[in-house]
Amino acid sequence: MLDRSVMFKLWGVSLLWGGNYVASAYMLRDFSPIFLSFARLVVMSLFLISVAMINKSMRWPKKREWGLLLMAGITGTLINQLFYFTGLKESTAGNAALIIALAPIATTLLSRIFLKEMITGQKLVGAIVALIGVICIVLYGGKQLGISHGDVYLLAAMLGMSISLLFIRKLTTAMTSYEVTIYSTVIGTLLMSPAVAVEAMNGGLHASHRLFTWLLLICVAVIGQGLAGFWWNQGIAVAGASMSAMFMNIPPFIAIIVSHFVLGDPILLAQLGGGILILAGVAITNMKRRLPHEPKAGLGVKGA
Repeated sequence: MLDRSVMFKLWGVSLLWGGNYVASAYMLRDFSPIFLSFARLVVMSLFLISVAMINKSMRWPKKREWGLLLMAGITGTLINQLFYFTGLKESTAGNAALIIALAPIATTLLSRIFLKEMITGQKLVGAIVALIGVICIVLYGGKQLGISHGDVYLLAAMLGMSISLLFIRKLTTAMTSYEVTIYSTVIGTLLMSPAVAVEAMNGGLHASHRLFTWLLLICVAVIGQGLAGFWWNQGIAVAGASMSAMFMNIPPFIAIIVSHFVLGDPILLAQLGGGILILAGVAITNMKRRLPHEPKAGLGVKGA
């Protein structure tokens, strides 16, 4: 049997990541989007750097790796975070969670386009099913009928994350995911400084005057992102990627339910239907065919 503490941590990650969407939407009531994104990244970067200094396990990247880290930071941190918070301001936490859940499908399609990786019929079917789900959410799952700017921005954020995964895939052949996460996050945070300056010069920057909101920001950055990320990596190492991936079906629905009770967002049929289609598409895409002689994986089997 798997260690219960690992299973509890995977459940905790699902709840934290689902709650992050709601917490971010709540904080946008007191913060401007770009400043909130920057402030959260600064806190998260300081946390990651502190962990790295304590563990003394970081190595200096090679010249070629710096270029890949720069691109990962631009797409996965700068672009993703800018469009995420800007989009969330005009959309809902539920829509954000469901659209971001499309990232694995987008990464598969981008791998085919840019890395010439083969895409099977199974993955194509999964992509089509998930795409139909996104169309349902974008057209009928918003605050008003039709395409909202917020959902379009969230799609751009999801694409930024998906593109960054291509660079991360190359980086992790020589670097640990731990190192890649720290370097790319810090780089993206530094690159976001000019955007904050522009927001301030345009008079759009505003920050909360409430201690509670600042404490919530710190908790989301340190616990909801940093600590949850370490738990996630531990879950993959102990439980295996396939079992851990099942827990990623939970955050979107956590976000929908919690945002309904905390923020008063309605639970729409288009959200539920579109969410089921997206998660079904992701499941179909990642489903591995089992050979006739290969035993089924159970809870007591550790994956790599």
